[in-house]
Amino acid sequence: MPSALDTNMRFKFSITALFLEAIIIVLFGIFVEYDDSGTFRDLYAFFQDVHVMIFVGFGFLMTFLKKYGFSSVGINMLIAAFGLQWGTLMQGFWHMKRGKIHVDMKSLINADFSTATALISFGAVLGKTSPLQMLIMTILEVTIFACNEHLVTEVFQATDVGASMTIHAFGAYFGLAVTLILFRPGLKNKHENEESTYHSDLFAMIGTLFLWLFWPSFNSAIAHESSHQFKAIVNTYYSLAACAAVTFALSSLVDQRGKFSMVLIQNATLAGGVAVGTCADLPIHPSVAMFIGSLAGVISVLGFHFLSPLLASKLNIQDTCGVHNLHGLPGILGGIAGIIAAAVIKEDRHSVPITPGMQAAALGSTIGIALAGGALTGGILKLPFLGQASDQNCFDDSVYWEVPEEEKPHERHSNNHDEHSRFEATM
Repeated sequence: MPSALDTNMRFKFSITALFLEAIIIVLFGIFVEYDDSGTFRDLYAFFQDVHVMIFVGFGFLMTFLKKYGFSSVGINMLIAAFGLQWGTLMQGFWHMKRGKIHVDMKSLINADFSTATALISFGAVLGKTSPLQMLIMTILEVTIFACNEHLVTEVFQATDVGASMTIHAFGAYFGLAVTLILFRPGLKNKHENEESTYHSDLFAMIGTLFLWLFWPSFNSAIAHESSHQFKAIVNTYYSLAACAAVTFALSSLVDQRGKFSMVLIQNATLAGGVAVGTCADLPIHPSVAMFIGSLAGVISVLGFHFLSPLLASKLNIQDTCGVHNLHGLPGILGGIAGIIAAAVIKEDRHSVPITPGMQAAALGSTIGIALAGGALTGGILKLPFLGQASDQNCFDDSVYWEVPEEEKPHERHSNNHDEHSRFEATM
């Protein structure tokens, strides 16, 4: 049986969490103000859609591990709750007015976006880290993300409305760098708990459906104008549909028995939403969006089938959820689509032309900063005093959670006998 956390480690997490929350509250008190001058009613529905994606979609998508469901949903909630507060500050510091961060509906959406990067990275290290490590990773990653986002949007003036580059590619390669630094030789041959069951895969599919349904809101929420928002919704809608169709076809094709793989259906069907994100609000035409979604489905399926085993065996990158195939590769595809769209479609944003060079610079800097930031963060998380579960205790909720014990067969028989006796007594 997995050993319980020692008292010292429990105190470390609790004290760290309370200390960080206290700092956040103080910083909010000093710097944050309401800004209710914006279009509240226009954006609230988009905010709710993105909020559901962060807490329900991402949370349940990672419940596929048979003994790690509590942690998948629970630590997801912890990361998101801390991340959205810290993201408000880190993004807000770049856009202060008279020394204050003004919070409106758009900043709430952007704060949720900032947590998505940490949740994507969480998928790469799922089951192999402690809650304290995830807390530290969230604070560091959201900080680095906000800096890169400012570089991409303000310095390079690149367009990335659905954040294919700044969220998906960034979160994936940040997480891959972290998991490389935290490599566990003892998990080289796969842990016995690193597998799914019928019901755990069904729960994960709930996350997929929520993400799939709400992704048009994710890609269109912060578009500058209603016409851009409409294009982003339509392009994402059709990209996802084409991607799902292609994923089902390829899932059956790559299987020797011609059967569908739930891993591919849970993940690769979403790749179209990732890949079309950068150019979603541009007039690329729905057919082009469908082509991008189809290509994303192909790349994601082949990545899961061929590339993931190669990364694990040759490069020691143990990507638990396959975030490289859902977010990393489709994120790069989205960045490339943005470069091509900028070259073909001559369009300005805020009187600034969208150029292929700036789009390419945005993609390159995002991947570089993500890898460097992830490696640095991994080195910090590896410090002994942060602690983590031993190899044999990975992918097991009972290390960090109170888990109901499964009823033993003889206990069930005894309970059934007692119920039968009680039933007879009432006759």
